[in-house]
Amino acid sequence: MLMENSSTMLGSNGLIRKHEFVRVIIQCLDSLGYRKSASFLESESGISYKSLDFEMLKSQILCGNWDGCTDTLNEIKVMDETRASALFIVFKQCLLECLNHGDDAMALAILRKVVSALRLGKDKAHSLAQSILSLRDTEFGKMDDNIVQELRKKSLVELEKLLPPPIMLPERRLEHLVETAVSAQIDSCMYHNMLGAVSIYEDHCCGRDQIPTETIQHNEMQRILGDRIIRMILTDHKNEVWFVQFSNNGEYLASASSDCTAIIWKVLEEGKLMLQHTLRSHQNPVSFVAWSPDDTKLLTCGNGEVLKLWDVETGTCRHTFRDHGFIVSSCAWFPDSNRLVCGSSDPEKGIRMWDCHGNEIKAWRGMRMPKILDLAVTPDGENLISIFLDKELRILNMVTNSERVISEKHPITSLSISGDGKFFIVNLNSQEIHMWDVAGKWDMPLKYMGHKQDQYVIRSCFGGLNSAFIASGSENSQ
Repeated sequence: MLMENSSTMLGSNGLIRKHEFVRVIIQCLDSLGYRKSASFLESESGISYKSLDFEMLKSQILCGNWDGCTDTLNEIKVMDETRASALFIVFKQCLLECLNHGDDAMALAILRKVVSALRLGKDKAHSLAQSILSLRDTEFGKMDDNIVQELRKKSLVELEKLLPPPIMLPERRLEHLVETAVSAQIDSCMYHNMLGAVSIYEDHCCGRDQIPTETIQHNEMQRILGDRIIRMILTDHKNEVWFVQFSNNGEYLASASSDCTAIIWKVLEEGKLMLQHTLRSHQNPVSFVAWSPDDTKLLTCGNGEVLKLWDVETGTCRHTFRDHGFIVSSCAWFPDSNRLVCGSSDPEKGIRMWDCHGNEIKAWRGMRMPKILDLAVTPDGENLISIFLDKELRILNMVTNSERVISEKHPITSLSISGDGKFFIVNLNSQEIHMWDVAGKWDMPLKYMGHKQDQYVIRSCFGGLNSAFIASGSENSQ
């Protein structure tokens, strides 16, 4: 067999030792079930998957040569802590077998040896003895040779996981190396936005075409016009559309309009949108909608409007929240789809938490609760983030009731939380988007510029795979 210090190197930069590379290939073949191929490669290359030290340990353990195991472990080059853990595994198996044979005197002598060799404290040694005796009485009984061999093999598996390279290789080492390389390529891919596995046949790199740049819809006319794609503009609203949002499962789209209605659209398999329900009964423009996490309910609200809860399947209004003229400017759901929270632009109303039947669960009112411009709840339901007084953000931890305040220099118009709940962005009327972390580790936000925002509310949002991108509208039609 080739020695571990073989100097043959591989790779264009000469960074890979040949014998190490072959060892991990043999390990990979073995773990995938190609044991004959692994054995043949060992024979042809002269390189063993398992080191000579471990092969010796294996032979000694399977034969019950405990003194030999102890000598081998004391000779190999490992950290003292690792050596102690390995010796503990060996001594424990030896002790169990002595007890199984009824040799309590030898078991006691071994236990004393364990205490001395591993420098175990009295309490830990006593605990070890109790645990082994308990196993003997309740689980093992009188063990035959087959059971003893199985226990020895289990001890070997424990040692395989414990002993470091080059004595043993970490499990599935080649898979880990390849996966690490693929992950690094994905992390460095600026436009990565594809679902599913990445091929290892070539270096991974997404093009800009992975980012959607046009809102298009395939329709029946495409069948006549071949590959030409026809844009379709949805014209069912009678006035400006102020807000749109897809459901969490992507099966529906909701739109809110200044025509005092909201519409639920069904997303068909071929990508077409079909009008499902028109939600009427608001007396003023609808400026915001919020899907429940389970997508069975939809909230609608607007400036000078009450909050309404709709059934997505039937399109009927299940509840109107009319608590003494509580005018809702923004709303959000908690992850159980049964609790919701909303804020009012009226400084005296503050923030309310309700259930779906209109029962108030909690309220935040008073001088510390000025008018609420926008709010959101993190996907785990732990944090409530709100925009106060144009330039102030407050993050309330619903578990600890702790609060953090962030002050911006310019008025904030909207906020949006990432899918994993770790970050949120705010739009400022200074034509900037700021991204903050929810945990509060950042002293300064990341800033994004390039869009135009002078007159209107622009609700930028996270998008793409793992919320890796930020999408924003702009008043210059770009």
